[in-house]
Amino acid sequence: MAKRRAISLERKKALFGVLFVTPWLLGLILLMAVPFLQSLQFSFSKLTLTPEGYSLKFIGLDNFHHIFFVDAWYVRNLTNAVTTMALNVPLIIFFSLFTATLLSQKFRGRMLARAIIFLPVVLASGVIAKLDSGNFLATLMGAASTDVESNYSGLRSIELEPLLFEAGLSRDIVFYLTGAVDRIYQIISSSGVQILIFLAGLQSISPSLYEAAKIEGATGYEAFWKITFPMISPLILTNVIYSIIDSFYNNSVTQMIQDTAFVNLNFGVSAAMSWVYFLVISIILVISTYLISKRVFYYD
Repeated sequence: MAKRRAISLERKKALFGVLFVTPWLLGLILLMAVPFLQSLQFSFSKLTLTPEGYSLKFIGLDNFHHIFFVDAWYVRNLTNAVTTMALNVPLIIFFSLFTATLLSQKFRGRMLARAIIFLPVVLASGVIAKLDSGNFLATLMGAASTDVESNYSGLRSIELEPLLFEAGLSRDIVFYLTGAVDRIYQIISSSGVQILIFLAGLQSISPSLYEAAKIEGATGYEAFWKITFPMISPLILTNVIYSIIDSFYNNSVTQMIQDTAFVNLNFGVSAAMSWVYFLVISIILVISTYLISKRVFYYD
């Protein structure tokens, strides 16, 4: 009787990867495939509600022409969403990595510090937001402490700008840093999951690597850039992808898509908006993944 051929480690990893994504694939095929194709059909059609349901009339690219050349707000909102993402994602990744590095150190009260850091994520959740919306005083305070982009601005940067200008920094850098200060609450509340992912990655690094580096005379700065950063680089890619998707989850574009469909009952235009939004996000994800994956270090 012939012996069964042993499965290699790489083959096992591939099988476990397929097994891991199988539930998502089944959900995509069984739950999302039909609505996905229907929305594509709606984007090239004019949908009219009838007593029997709805009727479709093929109109080609008219819906796309409408959102690009007739609607005055869609392109503007889409541009603002992409710009906000490009500004916030680097700050979120930097803050998450910096905070996770601090919280991974051994000190008294570490668990309390982790709970405090993660508290803004809980406060920013949908349930807490709905409960807090019933508080009239909190509503007034929130309205007084938000800027035109609906970002919490309890820490204003008015006093910071002159100091940065006196330090000789350029206007672009100064405005970027002061904008980050104005959006600090938004950045912290959007960094909870990323901090947890970075913490898990930092705790998985073998202490023997740091011990060997210390014996060789490496400083903490060198250990971070030679050991910590390369070892968690795959998680940087993961967190960048997550942060990009999370930044596009709820904004003026998604609200506009919903209002166009369920308030104005213009489902064809709404479907066209959704597909353009989907393609823009996909392009950004592909470019980001390609650029970052070239720098990722995988430890075998």
